[in-house]
Amino acid sequence: MPGSFVDKSECTHRTIFPGVDIHTAAGREMMLSFVEFEPGAIVEAHSHPHEQAGIVVSGRGRFIVGGVEKDLGPGDMYIIPGGVVHRVIASPEGLKALDVFHPIREDYL
Repeated sequence: MPGSFVDKSECTHRTIFPGVDIHTAAGREMMLSFVEFEPGAIVEAHSHPHEQAGIVVSGRGRFIVGGVEKDLGPGDMYIIPGGVVHRVIASPEGLKALDVFHPIREDYL
């Protein structure tokens, strides 16, 4: 995407799990992913080689990272090292989060 400012409508959009949509924008070496969970939606357990960091923007969810579980809400942050299995379960109110990936996830472009 050319330029320094990206409109959400210009982002790549994917449904990665039922009820979990992402909008992504990438620079040269990192990627932003705005994740929207419908109430109760689940990102199933998975891992990837990319480092992932994020912040909950709104709503709540149970994050399971490397077997450790924690309920997170607005303003809470997380860091997931590459190769670590993780899973997220949105609360009944849903969840919105912003993820940063390094390096870029080609599968999300």
